Amino acid sequence: MKISLGPLQYFWPRERTLAFYREAAHWPVDVVYLGETVCSKRRELGTRDWIALAEELAGEGLQVVLSSLALVEAESELNAVIRMLDHGGFLVEANDLTAVQLCKERGLPFVAGPTLNIYNQRALAMLIEDGLRRWVPGVEQGRQLLEDLLVACSADDITRPELEVIAWGRLPLSYSARCFTARALDVAKDACGFRCIEHPDGLPLATREGAPFLRINGVQIQGEEVTDLGPEIAELRDLGVDMLRLYPQAQGMRDVVEHFDLARRSPLPPPRLGAVNGYWRGNPGKPGLPAG
Repeated sequence: MKISLGPLQYFWPRERTLAFYREAAHWPVDVVYLGETVCSKRRELGTRDWIALAEELAGEGLQVVLSSLALVEAESELNAVIRMLDHGGFLVEANDLTAVQLCKERGLPFVAGPTLNIYNQRALAMLIEDGLRRWVPGVEQGRQLLEDLLVACSADDITRPELEVIAWGRLPLSYSARCFTARALDVAKDACGFRCIEHPDGLPLATREGAPFLRINGVQIQGEEVTDLGPEIAELRDLGVDMLRLYPQAQGMRDVVEHFDLARRSPLPPPRLGAVNGYWRGNPGKPGLPAG
C-alpha cells in the first residue's frame, strides 16, 4: 500500500510551500500531488512554478502528479490545465470534466480526482475508456458504497483502476463560484487581498452556540475535523485500496506521514490520531450537534 501527499488545499506563502515540499521529498511518501485545486487567484506559485517543483521532486525519485482546479471558469484557468498537459512529463489529476476532455483529446492517462462525482460502474467505465488510470473517490463515498461499486464493476467485467482513498485531513465538502472567505471578512471577491494566506489551515466557522463546525477555505468548505482512517487500514487493504491520500496541514505533517508509514507495515491497527470519518462508516450527521 502506497502513501500519497494530496494537493495542498490551503494558500501558503511561496517560500513556505517550497520548503514544505523539499522537506517532504525525504519523507516515506511514494506520490506527491502538486498544483492549485481551489482558487486560481492564489498565485504565490504559478503553473510554471509547480512544474519546476515537480521536476525537482521527480529528481528525488518521487512520482509526481499535477493537479487541476476543481472549478475551471475562465480561459486563463483553462490555459493553466493545457500548460500542464503540454509539458507531457507528469500524470495529471483531473478534478473537473474540462481536464478530462483535454486528456481524452490528447490520449493521455489521468487520475480522477475526488470532485469528479463518479457514483456508478457505468460512469467509471466511461472514464476508463477516456484514460482514467487511478481513481480517488469522493469524500462522501464510504466503505459500503465503494464496496458495492467495486462489486458491480466486477460483475460487468470492468477492469478496476488503481484506487486511492483519502485517509487523513479535513474533508473538502463543497466548492462554489462565490468566495466564502471574502464574504466572511466582508470584502469583495475581486478585491479579496488574498486573505486566505492568513489562515494556513482554513478559517474556523462555529455554530451560533460556539461549537466548531466547518472550515472556510476560499471557494471551498471543509469539515472541521481532521479525519483519520489509519485504524481502518485493514478494511482498506481488504477492499483493494492501493494508496492512502494524506492532505497537507500546516503543522506536524512529517509525524502524520511517519505514523501512516508505520501503520502500513504493521500487522496491528495504529491508534487513532484524528477524528472518526463518519462518511466512511455511513454515519448520519455531525456528533454533538442538534438535529434540524
